[in-house]
Amino acid sequence: MRSFSETSLPLMAVALVTTVALTAAGCGQVNQLKGRKSYKDANTAYQAQDYKKAADLYQATIDADGDAKDTLPAYFFLANSLDNLYKPSKKGDPANDALMEKAVQYYQTAADKLGSSDQPEYKKLGKLSLQYLVAAYGTDKLNDPAKAEPVLQAMIRAEPNDPANYFMLARLYEDAGVYDEAERIFISAKNNRPNDASVYTSLASFYNRQGKFDKTIDALEQRAQKDANNPEAWQTIAVYYQDEARKDSRLREAEKRDYVLKGIAAVDKALNIKPDYSDAMTYKGLLLRLQANLEKDRATQEKLLKQADDLKAKSEEIRKKKASGA
Repeated sequence: MRSFSETSLPLMAVALVTTVALTAAGCGQVNQLKGRKSYKDANTAYQAQDYKKAADLYQATIDADGDAKDTLPAYFFLANSLDNLYKPSKKGDPANDALMEKAVQYYQTAADKLGSSDQPEYKKLGKLSLQYLVAAYGTDKLNDPAKAEPVLQAMIRAEPNDPANYFMLARLYEDAGVYDEAERIFISAKNNRPNDASVYTSLASFYNRQGKFDKTIDALEQRAQKDANNPEAWQTIAVYYQDEARKDSRLREAEKRDYVLKGIAAVDKALNIKPDYSDAMTYKGLLLRLQANLEKDRATQEKLLKQADDLKAKSEEIRKKKASGA
């Protein structure tokens, strides 16, 4: 799923493995001892990114004593090891596909077993299992969005205030071309988390991908009104105006001028809140250059370009001072 950062998942898993590592237990049963030994060795292999060895050892842990509380995370880490062994470039190869199919089974088992735990770290792994499960049904893996949909809907029911679950479901619909449903889910996220900036920026990105610029700006302005003293909120509006004015060849000159001036007005609000906001200075300079291109009077053009040059120099000076720690 593109809406969920898959590159962040391995980092999250590695961080969690250190917090759910093996704890000592005074049980003398042979299977439990074997399971604990395998689990400890598996964690070492997993952290070294030796996923083949880790998978074998996590499987041995489960085979020895799959219900042992101390080694219960083995289900998640076995699934994730298999997931890492899967190669998208070999999609269609039976042996390769079998790795992901088995990973899906263990992600579901991990979600069931860990999600109901009373231990916070186990619950985190249970939630992560569902997120990985959704990613496994993505286009670069099993490509079965119909199976991801009920998982995401269940995640939303379980945590209605977590916008990430809404975003993943909305992107699932968007990728499938069901745009009305995707919009409905993005709006549901906004309604459930009206003070969360990410619900507005995600909705704006959706509208922008659909070529609905007016709705894009409306979502960003709603966010800015909610967080009026945040310069980044106004700067983001300016970025979108600058990008649209620069790229959309269908715009008439009057429309382009309107976007440029609205972008300048937005970036000025950002600079009024934070006068040393170097990124805002950069974008104001870009907008002034666009405005200069629209002017017919040479003197006016030169004045705007001079302002843009001054802003660029000031922005670079601020960046240098920050870089030097001054």
